Amino acid sequence: MTVSGASVTPDVLDGLSLPERVALLRSRMAAVPSRGETASVRIESSDPDPVRSDPIRSDFGEAEPIRAVRQRAVLPVPSALIDVLPHGGLVRGTVASVSGAGSLLIGLVAAVTGAGGHVAVIGQPRFGILAAVEMGAQLSKLALIPDPGPDPVEVAAILLDGVDLVVLGLGGMSVSPTRARAVVARARSKGSTLLVTDGHWDGAELRLDASVHGYDGLGTGRELGRGRLRGVRLSVCARGKAMRPRTVRLDLRSENGRIEWHAEEREQNPLSIAVST
Repeated sequence: MTVSGASVTPDVLDGLSLPERVALLRSRMAAVPSRGETASVRIESSDPDPVRSDPIRSDFGEAEPIRAVRQRAVLPVPSALIDVLPHGGLVRGTVASVSGAGSLLIGLVAAVTGAGGHVAVIGQPRFGILAAVEMGAQLSKLALIPDPGPDPVEVAAILLDGVDLVVLGLGGMSVSPTRARAVVARARSKGSTLLVTDGHWDGAELRLDASVHGYDGLGTGRELGRGRLRGVRLSVCARGKAMRPRTVRLDLRSENGRIEWHAEEREQNPLSIAVST
């Protein structure tokens, strides 16, 4: 696993005490280039009726301005998710949580690294690297720390100093409100985003939940379960402190060697199988 040429492997961390691990990670982070604006999308709000500075293209090729609540710098997300998020991306300096289908987490990581941002994934030994590459991730911008030791929250707090997005797998842990507030304050001061999964975190500004509601290519009737998987259909729900829940249904399809995200079409594919929820 590399961060711009610096490696952090489980073998290196084995046998080190927590202070030694912290010191090692700090030295590795010193090798990471400073963050640029390549992975940040800024929503301008210079008038009472603001619109995003990067309008979305409609199916007819015309630019469609999207209204924004206020000016905030965000990290990019897959284009099909922009409308469901209140600011059109993951807001810098905040904490968000992700649960459910793993394709959502992989897609968020791929979007940030694909735009040139640096991402660290902590405590996720089964993170789908191949799937991330198929979604456009740049592995040179991705650091994997599958075994962060007994205190993954401390490791995440350190990495907030030098990367755009930190993904923290809690492994079922619950983080106390006092400690959560301290990490949120650190993320805000550094302009980084923390994405929490597999655990409980009080005070997350945004909560995303993904569920699989169908597959394409598995046949129907007597051919049910036969064929070649060509796509996955997801339902993504976004909840936040200052927003009503929003849900979008998406198709993840393999196209020309890449996995692309699309808004779900109205017509049902005849060669599909639904998953009851």
